[in-house]
Amino acid sequence: MFIFNKLNISFWKFEKGKGVFVGALYKQRGKLSRRLAHTGMAVLAGAGVMIAPVVAREFPGRSVDPWSLTTTPSVLSVFAEGVETQTSFSQSRDKIIQYQVAEGDTVSSIAEKFAVSPDTIRWQNNLTKDRIKVGDTLEILPVAGMAHKVQKGDTVYSIAKKYDAQAQAIVDFPFNTFTNDETFALAIGQTVIVPDGIKPAAAVYVARVRQITPDAGSVTASGIFVWPTSGTITQNFTWYHKGIDIANSAAPDVLAADAGTIKTAGWSPVGYGNHVIIDHGNGYRTLYGHLQTIYVVSGQTVNRGARIGRMGSSGHSTGVHTHFEVVKNGVYLNPLNVLK
Repeated sequence: MFIFNKLNISFWKFEKGKGVFVGALYKQRGKLSRRLAHTGMAVLAGAGVMIAPVVAREFPGRSVDPWSLTTTPSVLSVFAEGVETQTSFSQSRDKIIQYQVAEGDTVSSIAEKFAVSPDTIRWQNNLTKDRIKVGDTLEILPVAGMAHKVQKGDTVYSIAKKYDAQAQAIVDFPFNTFTNDETFALAIGQTVIVPDGIKPAAAVYVARVRQITPDAGSVTASGIFVWPTSGTITQNFTWYHKGIDIANSAAPDVLAADAGTIKTAGWSPVGYGNHVIIDHGNGYRTLYGHLQTIYVVSGQTVNRGARIGRMGSSGHSTGVHTHFEVVKNGVYLNPLNVLK
C-alpha cells in the first residue's frame, strides 16, 4: 500500500508539472515551441553521434567503423603525378579529357595508355615532332580519330567525307548526339567525335587500309563461320560497336554464316532495322542487321551459306551495309576472329 501511495503521489505531481508547462506554452502562444523543438533535435542528434559506433560494431556481419569511411570524388580531368603511378583508364570514356604530361611520358606511351593512336593525340593538340614536356596539358579523345566542331551546313556525311571516315561510325558512336535521331541532324557548335577520322592535311600521306571480304559463296561444311556477304569493311569491332559493318552499294545477298535455326526475322526496335538472328545450337548466335529484304522466317532451319536476306540501309543506318555480330554464350566476339 505504501508503494502504491508513493506512485500515486508521484503521478499527480507529474501531471501538475505538465499542466504548468503546457499552460506556459499556451500563454506564450507557441513562442517557446520552436526553442523546445530545436533543443529536442539537438539532444537526439547528440545521442545518435554517441551510440552510432556502438551500433555499427554490434550490427551482424559488420565490423566497419562508419566514421573511418572516406569518399573518393569523381573528376573529369586526369593528371599523372609520377612515372610509377599505375592507372586503369575506362574504355568507355564519353568525352574529351585533359591529361597532364608526366616525367617519362611520350606521345606513343600516352596513346597506349588511353587506347588511341599517336596521330589522334598529335592532331588534337597540334603537335609537331612529338614535342611535349612535363606539365603540358593534352586533350585526349575517347577513341582514335578526330573531334569536329559543327558549323553551319555540316552533316554527318560531309563530316565523314572531310575526315575520310564513315558516316555510320559517327552515328554509332554512343556519345554523339543529334537534334533529330531520324535524320542525324546536328546542332551548330556541338563537338562530334569522328572514329578513325584522319586530319584532312594528313590524308595525303596517311594510307587508309580497306579490308575486302572474300566471296561468301555457298558452302556446306559445319562448325566454321563463313563471310555473310561481300563488300568493304567500313567499321570494325569496338566496345561500343559490337560487330563489323560490311558495305556494298550493289546490295548483295546476305548469307547464314553457319547452319542453325532462325530465332528472329523482322524489325528491330533498337536500331538494327530489318534483321535476322540465327541460333547455331552450339552456344553461338549471329546477327545480321539493316537488311532491305528478309528471305527467312522465325523457326525455320538454314544451312551454312543459305540466303537469309539482302543488304540494305534500314534502321539506324546512313548507307547500304550489313551489321554482323557474333555472340558466344552471351559474350560478344570480334567477328574477324571467327570468320574464315
